[in-house]
Amino acid sequence: MTEPRDKEHWAAHVEHLAAEGLPEGVRSDTVAGRRLMSPLQGFGQMWQKTYRIPVPGHTPEEVIATWKAEYGRFWPTYNKFYAPIAGIKPGEVGLIKGASGPVRLSTGVMVLYADDVSFTYMTPQGHPFAGWITFSADEEDGVTHAQASALIRANDPLYELGFMFGGNRQEDRMWQHTLRSLAEYLGAPCEVATTKIKVDRKRQWRQFGNIRHNSAIRTMLRRGTGGK
Repeated sequence: MTEPRDKEHWAAHVEHLAAEGLPEGVRSDTVAGRRLMSPLQGFGQMWQKTYRIPVPGHTPEEVIATWKAEYGRFWPTYNKFYAPIAGIKPGEVGLIKGASGPVRLSTGVMVLYADDVSFTYMTPQGHPFAGWITFSADEEDGVTHAQASALIRANDPLYELGFMFGGNRQEDRMWQHTLRSLAEYLGAPCEVATTKIKVDRKRQWRQFGNIRHNSAIRTMLRRGTGGK
């Protein structure tokens, strides 16, 4: 059987995630050993969200090269992304430390796909969302645009509750900030166009048990026992 031409851009299949070569003080216990979660395996309503911004004066390849190299720089200060030592490459795992008010969260993502004009993350068990988010750049009417597009649903009932009461808007602000910061870094400050579609209104109650992997709960319990 002929192998697909883009095979090198896809991560190899893994049963459970591994996180190695971590910075001092960064823990991976809410990521290592976890399975990846598609939107079909999450609990909450499914959303397709797209955030898009023009970045004139740059090629798509230049935009993505910068985004990969400086990914964490463009996030809000309340979140911290620890990039894989090998960089944004298929199969690599990046770790995340975040906060939402008093709630602290340690989680991560795996690079599912990466090429010169896009890269995609997939989330593990315990992450706030089950699904994928793709970062890409393309030309429209001769102008390069950067885009983040997510197909996600809350991983468990607790995350879905948070999503209903402010988490939805906070996530929008997160990616709008990221794209604005990227464009400003590239010398092309513009406004972000946001599109949101509720793909599936149903909640998957059969996935209620996902809550046992909830990384926010596990992070809280670890801090309560003296961990970081």
